[in-house]
Amino acid sequence: MPGKKKFFEIELPLIKQKVELYSDSEENLVGRTVKIDLTRKLRGKSLEIIFKIKQQGEKIIAEPYRLRLLGYFIRRMMRKSTDYVEDSISTNCKNAILRIKPFLITRKRVSRKVSKALREKAKELIKEAIKNKTYEEVFSELLQGKFQRALSLELKKIYPLSLCEIRNIYLEKERQEVKIKEEKVK
Repeated sequence: MPGKKKFFEIELPLIKQKVELYSDSEENLVGRTVKIDLTRKLRGKSLEIIFKIKQQGEKIIAEPYRLRLLGYFIRRMMRKSTDYVEDSISTNCKNAILRIKPFLITRKRVSRKVSKALREKAKELIKEAIKNKTYEEVFSELLQGKFQRALSLELKKIYPLSLCEIRNIYLEKERQEVKIKEEKVK
């Protein structure tokens, strides 16, 4: 017979917030996901983040698993006589493999050559920027807008953009790197 259900407090260190979830034990919470809408916190950016709950020592914390820009935000940003460029990139970071989907809106209509150049340069810049960071750092930079700003400044050299965002990012595979340190006993 299952025990009595109660609320358990879970920390979300990425957004410095705590959430209470209803369950009969802490072990049953591990592996579940928590979806949080950050629209109000980011002043109308319409961002949704999904956290995966993990056990860390005695505490239960939630680590970011997926970040996505909601569709109505993208539709609101689109205008007549503009083009958009999107791509899907699977890339390695220090501790995981991430799937990143950038979304770029140009100021005017562009040729296929320009959109291809934007796509190729975006792919190159994203892979270069992510390879030396952990996925937690990447998610944090995306929430603050630093990643998109740096990407936009570089892509502006090819063609001016009205919007440069990461539409979707999620963990494809997390790498568990176990480092065994052997201590020599004298």
